[in-house]
Amino acid sequence: MTAAYPALRLRRTRSTAWSRALHREVVVSPADLIWPLFVTEGDGVEEPIGSLPGVSRWCVKGIAARAKEAVALGIPCLALFPNTPPDRRDPHGREALNPDNLMCRAVRAIRDAVGADIGILTDVALDPYTSHGQDGLIDDAGYVLNDATAEVLVGQSLNQAAAGADIIAPSDMMDGRVGLIRAALEGQGYQNVQIMSYAAKYASAFYGPFRDAVGSRGLLKGDKKTYQMDPGNAEEALREVGLDLAEGADSVMVKPGLPYLDIVMRVKQRFDVPVFAYQLSGEYAMIEAAVAAGAADRDAIVLESLTAFKRAGWSGVLTYHAAHAARLLRS
Repeated sequence: MTAAYPALRLRRTRSTAWSRALHREVVVSPADLIWPLFVTEGDGVEEPIGSLPGVSRWCVKGIAARAKEAVALGIPCLALFPNTPPDRRDPHGREALNPDNLMCRAVRAIRDAVGADIGILTDVALDPYTSHGQDGLIDDAGYVLNDATAEVLVGQSLNQAAAGADIIAPSDMMDGRVGLIRAALEGQGYQNVQIMSYAAKYASAFYGPFRDAVGSRGLLKGDKKTYQMDPGNAEEALREVGLDLAEGADSVMVKPGLPYLDIVMRVKQRFDVPVFAYQLSGEYAMIEAAVAAGAADRDAIVLESLTAFKRAGWSGVLTYHAAHAARLLRS
């Protein structure tokens, strides 16, 4: 009889909704969410993205409206990604340094719309600006040049900080760029601008819809395996995170999300720093495909997936379901 008592005790705590809520170990809230948004040219423009059902590219005014929506929902931060027109892309990604580019205009529009009521995270990488779709500058053989790229990323980061970005998020995976960006920000008086480093970004098959959204999929020549991580490596992720933290990153990111929750947990356990994850476009598309096929309940699967992220040790997650999830969590 004694051996049965622990099992009975567990069953009793699960017997009612109020008791399950009382004993829940992990609780997700809108404050855990970062909402990725795509900005495009035009006035009054909303462009649905075919491979991301329910997600659109928004003009600058539309982005400002989404910021107001996010504030009302309790979402603390937006992540911005530009869909740069083809005629403004070149092999050197020069548009990244334009103080009036899409990203900078969107940052200023959000600040005008909601002031300091929301954080603005800006992506730092050259793939939305290059004509070849790579995250950095390339040589004649198509190899991405680490040090030359890092110099451009510093200028891109300062450009975004000057526009009003709160968090600079280098997603390029160039070695040494975090230290260079941190030094440049400090040197230019942007001491309070944070760096959230994509420290463990894998060369994943889950990025396809995102590349559609920023217009780089059709441009990409080759792959990104020479600078993004091999999906088979875990110890390497810990080394990458350690390097970025030593160079001045305030927080780190693991990307992709759900297939890499073991990496999220290992990073959190090893370093005990803020760890973020990105529920990728491919992950979002899979959930929406399952919903469309009648194989899943959207509300249930969205909340369960976010709970799994937090249980693994996240501090927050970038998810295209952010607005939907926030509405569910506030209901």
